[in-house]
Amino acid sequence: MEVTISKEGGKTFVSLTGRIDTTNAEKFQQDIVPLMEDPNPDITLDCTNLEYTSSLGLRMFLMLQKSVMSKGGSLVMKEMRPQVKEVFDITGFSNIIKIL
Repeated sequence: MEVTISKEGGKTFVSLTGRIDTTNAEKFQQDIVPLMEDPNPDITLDCTNLEYTSSLGLRMFLMLQKSVMSKGGSLVMKEMRPQVKEVFDITGFSNIIKIL
């Protein structure tokens, strides 16, 4: 799992590569904690290279979404692979997090 974070003009872009599972969920959480501390979050998650997410990954996405919403911010996930999107659809997360 690799997380690359960049900022441009008040927006935060996050590129996710690999798999989020029990072996690296804790590292993923550590990587996204700074995003939850942003007072004016405007976050785009690029999921082009995200191959898989377990329920632990879904939990982290939900924590991030709740944090962003509590601050009146924006969270968007884009370029999701069909097999990852299916997990979001089945679990109802597609109704919670905006997916492009």
